[in-house]
Order: sequence, then structure tokens, then C-alpha cells
Amino acid sequence: MIFITPPEPIQQPSPDNRGKIGSDPCPLLSMLRLSEIKLPLDHTDEDLHGAVLKKLRIRESELTRLSVFKRSYDARKRDEIRLVYIVDIETPKQKQLLSRFKKDAHIKPTPDVSYHYVAEAPRSLDHRPVVIGNGPCGMFAGLLLAQMGFKPIILERGKAVHERSVDTFGFWSKRKFKPESNAQFGEGGAGTFSDGKLYSRIKDNNHHGRKVLQELVNAGAVPEILYVNKPHIGTYRLVKIVENLRNQILSLGGDVRFETRVDDIDIDDRQVRGVLLSNGDYLRTDHVVLSVGHSARDTFEMLHRRGVYIEPKPFSIGFRIEHPQPLIDQCRFGQQAGHPILGAADYKLVHHCSNGRSVYSFCMCPGGQVVAATSETERVVTNGMSQYERSGKNANSGIVVGITPDDYPEGPLAGMALQRELESRAFALGGSTYEAPGQLVGDFLKGQPSIQLGRVKPTYRPGVHLCDLSPSLPDYAIEAIREAIPIFDKKITGFAMHDAVLTGVESRTSSPIRSKRGNDFQSLNTQGLYPAGEGAGYAGGILSAGVDGIKVAEAIALSIVEKASCLVG
Repeated sequence: MIFITPPEPIQQPSPDNRGKIGSDPCPLLSMLRLSEIKLPLDHTDEDLHGAVLKKLRIRESELTRLSVFKRSYDARKRDEIRLVYIVDIETPKQKQLLSRFKKDAHIKPTPDVSYHYVAEAPRSLDHRPVVIGNGPCGMFAGLLLAQMGFKPIILERGKAVHERSVDTFGFWSKRKFKPESNAQFGEGGAGTFSDGKLYSRIKDNNHHGRKVLQELVNAGAVPEILYVNKPHIGTYRLVKIVENLRNQILSLGGDVRFETRVDDIDIDDRQVRGVLLSNGDYLRTDHVVLSVGHSARDTFEMLHRRGVYIEPKPFSIGFRIEHPQPLIDQCRFGQQAGHPILGAADYKLVHHCSNGRSVYSFCMCPGGQVVAATSETERVVTNGMSQYERSGKNANSGIVVGITPDDYPEGPLAGMALQRELESRAFALGGSTYEAPGQLVGDFLKGQPSIQLGRVKPTYRPGVHLCDLSPSLPDYAIEAIREAIPIFDKKITGFAMHDAVLTGVESRTSSPIRSKRGNDFQSLNTQGLYPAGEGAGYAGGILSAGVDGIKVAEAIALSIVEKASCLVG
């Protein structure tokens, strides 16, 4: 028997098959998939092997190969935590086993999750497709277009990821803020300075998420992201991975231009004709991927002036909350807290309040830190991130309140205006030095300002200025969070501990606008414009943004090939 812990990653396209219609090689075809195999935390490979033999009622000689497709854990009983596996196996008795277990929902043929390219670029392109923004969505849109031979031009207003990291850490340590190079703007997008989470609830019938994960592994991510539940990469590791993805795009004929902001889109008779750059250059193109992220407010304003259809969408506002990570570990894992295979514990909480609002945890970062994530001067924004090891002393999460366009009814950009107002308030409450306003949870619940930290030391840099957070958010949001925290304490004992720290404000949970598109992925009223990713309201994280980038790249590829065939015909 061959025992493989992770599935084998795909290989990079070779010079002979780049841009060719077909699929990435996949080693898991013609196999059986077994799910819901539960084992103790400290089991061995032999235990897993034996569980599969017992489940299928076959001899060892009849099991040719076993590969783990997914591993998660069931911690509903803290004193009896189990690992839960989905495995793929190869056996000469496949047909007999499918017949024997035809009524068993946990034994099925292994699906084909390999990626199939939808098109191949024509030999000549009148105008190369342009991708605006090099975050996860733009990067994967550019990568797929490059792999299919379309040689995209990717325009990024910020700096390359290494230089951007220097600027971002410089702001955190020395308060030297750069509006075009920070935690929001630059190669890799906002996800670079986050936990690097790689899971999503999106429907993914075409297994595009698998393609994203496989490309990340090929670029240097640890192979375990292919099979662990809730995979993550971590900020420092993301930097090198992002560089490797860029290099692959360049090697396939793509072009990546940094410190190149798109100031205008040339639209003629509701058709994109080109883009005008901040340096005065003009690029002629018929296909533009709009993957600018959730914080490109000047771009949103430009789209609105240009008459591109956008509408306000719901998002959430609130604070970051920090607890000692061991408290969360103990509440979630009990006597198994600290077990290496479990790592730092996370949580997910939601409460529907008496005032009609919902409060929930957002972007929970185990063993991480709260970070400064503003993209505009004299404003304060918080977010959370973790390194791969998740070894920090504190756990942090957004505690946010859902709001809707009913709360900002003044037009498509009113949600953006509300974000700016709250971020300016936070800047002032923090002392107008880019320190974030903070308050101990116990004081927040009592409605009194904090004057001294307790056991929990906040991780936000440039620093935290203790105060009363009540003026930082609308009254309905403060009321809802005050109601929710004691409820959350019933689920995670110690959540309402006096010394836990709230830091404000969390205002960039998602884009405040949606740039709607049709079934062809183009803007409802602007042909050739492909709104994509978080900024357009079609993603919420690295994985879903990458998947959306792939979908848009496929739509552009098919559009170009169709037009080329019509011209030939």
C-alpha cells in the first residue's frame, strides 16, 4: 500500500501546454471517496489504514493506495474530541464495493476536481485584457488569463509585496503612513495582512477553490492547505507566495505594473475602450477586470461619475476584541487544549439582539494581533492577522453589527461616507496620532471610560489610547454589542472578562457597494467591464476572491475567443 497524507499538488503548466485547453494533471481519478471516518486525536497512520479496511470489509492486499482529501475535527464533546477524515482510496475491487455500498452516502466515486481550461488564446490579440488590482481576485484572474495565453496587463496602484510590507510595518512601528502603500493597497491586497484564511462558504461546483489552493501550494504554501479544515497560510509566508505567483504570470507573458493607479475608464456608448493611468498613459483594451478591493474609494467615486451601475450594499461595523488565547483554547478544547494537532482554538459567535440588530464574530484570528488597516490619512481602521504558527498570546476577532442601506439611504456611496465618518471619529478618540481608541470590556459594559489596562495587553500598533468607545459608533451598534457580549460569555466562559480589550473601529468588513453584473460577468450597463472580488461585492476572503477571479478570467477568455471566431468566420 502507498500511504499519502496530503493529495499531490498539480504541476505547473509546461512550456508545451501553456494556454492549451485541457486540464491540470490530477492524481485522484478512478478512486473511491470515504467520508466520516472518525479517530482519536493521537491515532497513527496504521489506525487510519485499519479503519478504512474495516469500513470497506476488505483485506490489506486489496487496498492499493490511500490519500487524505480532508481532515477536520469534531469538538462538540470537549472531553472526546475526534479527528474526522475524508479519504480517497484505490482498489481493484472498486466496482464490487460501489455495488455493495450503493446505499451508503459515505462511500462514493472520487469526483474529478482537476481544473479544465475553458479556452486557448488566439494567435494574435488586438488588445490585451487589463486587470485593475493585484489582490487575490486580480492575481488569480491574471494567472488564469496568462495560463490560457492571453498575456494580461495587471495594474496595481500600490507597491510590490516586499516593498509594501516595509511601508506597512513602518507605519505600525513609526507612524509613517503612505496612502498608496499600506495594509489595503499593494500587491497581494488586504488579504496579505490577515490570517491568510483559505476557506469559504461559497458554492463551488466546478472546484475552482481547489485550483486556487493547488496554485498556492505550487507557489510555496504548505501542502497541508489542500486537506486540513480551515486552512491558513499566515502573513509572512504569504509574501513569498505572492511573489512566486507574480513571477509565474510574468513567465507566461503577462505584465504586472506597480505604483500605477487607474484614474479613469474610457467608456464609449456603454462599451469599455481603455483605461487612463495616473502617469498619463492610456491603455487601449476591450476587457477590464475591476478587482480593486473593498477600500478603493476613489475608484468607486470614479465609477459613479462614469455612470457605471453600482448600488449600496450591507456591511458591518464594530470593534476588535482581544482575549488571552489560552482562555479560548480551554473553553473550546478542555483537557485537550494545547494539543499540537488542534493548534490555537477559534470560535464563531452570533446573537440576534432585541433592537433588531445582529452581532457576530468576524475574521477570528487565533494567536494573532490587531493591526492598523487604514488607507486614508487621519483615519483609524482595525483588522486582525496571524502568522502561520498562530503562537501569539492573544486571540482577536471582530465583534461587529450588521447594517444595511436603510441606515445610509443617501445614495450608492453613502455607506462609504459612513465608513469615513466612523474612521475619523476613531482617529480623534485615539488622540489624533493613529493610536486606536480602546476600552476594557468590563468598563464598556458599565458605560465608563477605561484608564488602565489589566491582564490583557493589546497588540495593536502604533498603540492603544484608552477612552470611552461609546461615541465611536452609532448608538444602536453600541447597544447591540453591549447586549451581545454577555450572551457570548455563556458560550465561551470568560468572553466578558473585565480585562479583555476592545479596539476601534472595525469598518472594512466588506465593500459598501456592489457593482452588479449579469450572467456573462459584465457590468449591467457597461460592456467589457467585469466587476469582481470583494470590491464589487462578489467575494469575502482570499479563497472566494480567488475563485471569483477565475470565473471572470474564464468569461473574458470565452468572450475574446468568440469574437475572434466571428471575425474569422
